Amino acid sequence: MSYTRPVDSSDAGRVVVITGGSSGIGRATALACARRGDRLVLAARSAVSLQAAAADCRAAGSKVEVEVEVVPTDVAAQAEVDALLATAVERFGRVDAVVHSVTVVAYGRFEEVPAAAFDRVVATTLIGAANVSRAALRLFRDQGGGSLVIVGSLLGKIVTPYMSSYVTSKWGVQGLARTLEVEARSTPGIQVSLVSPGSVDTPVYRQAASYLGRDGRPPPPVVPPEKVARAVVRCLDRPRRDVNVGVANPIAILGFRMLPALFDVLVTPLMRLGGLSRQPSEPNDGNVFAPHPDGDAVHGEWGRRWLRPASAGLALLAVAGTRLARHRTTR
Repeated sequence: MSYTRPVDSSDAGRVVVITGGSSGIGRATALACARRGDRLVLAARSAVSLQAAAADCRAAGSKVEVEVEVVPTDVAAQAEVDALLATAVERFGRVDAVVHSVTVVAYGRFEEVPAAAFDRVVATTLIGAANVSRAALRLFRDQGGGSLVIVGSLLGKIVTPYMSSYVTSKWGVQGLARTLEVEARSTPGIQVSLVSPGSVDTPVYRQAASYLGRDGRPPPPVVPPEKVARAVVRCLDRPRRDVNVGVANPIAILGFRMLPALFDVLVTPLMRLGGLSRQPSEPNDGNVFAPHPDGDAVHGEWGRRWLRPASAGLALLAVAGTRLARHRTTR
């Protein structure tokens, strides 16, 4: 099989496989690649949502209609992922890059989340990342090179209550990506990057399962999915080890690592303030076990109106930090 190196941003014709391409960050990335003239293979569970995303990508092409193939795929199944990559090679002759952006979410205290839901979140989010990475790296090795970009999360670096399955999965994704980056150093032509966004304005929160009596929402500050997509595309051009997207990410990571006692005191009230809805909700499985095509889109419903809750949260953090500092000085 012949191999063509991934093209830079001034060229056209790169072949990019995007998992999770039907919604949120994956769909925003597909549109960004389409505008550059890349040829796309989009994967997700819902054929209906994939067709809608493909239509948007074709319309986004600046000069010619973008070539798009859609392959309904459950990334938790290795055989389906292998078939996805095989379809991409059959259609376009090669794969220059794979972007993995698939996740499902379940809210609830750990012991109250059904075991089947917990396991499915881990299977989709973590095992899915492993399946896609395995298939991509094997293909890249046979071709002689390629780029893999994995979308992780701030919650792969810190923790929050009520999201145990997601946090567990994203910590695993972080470890997997970093391991693959190290191993790729001894494989010429293969590049691996991790993009770690904080809160993003996507439909994932409304699509999430909840066993908490309240639905989830993104804690402020919230960034648009296009900002994450731009980071992904930059990694396709110039691979980087780990790209954080979100102004609050470094602060949250620093607090988690350097002030763990303060972090533990504040994280639950901040999560209740900014990360959960005010309205009660009935227990539901969301899209954990099956896709909800009607809810798939690039954007969610979150934006600048979260600035006021963000200010309240930061004020709470400042007050608590001051009190803790005073307590320590008087001991």
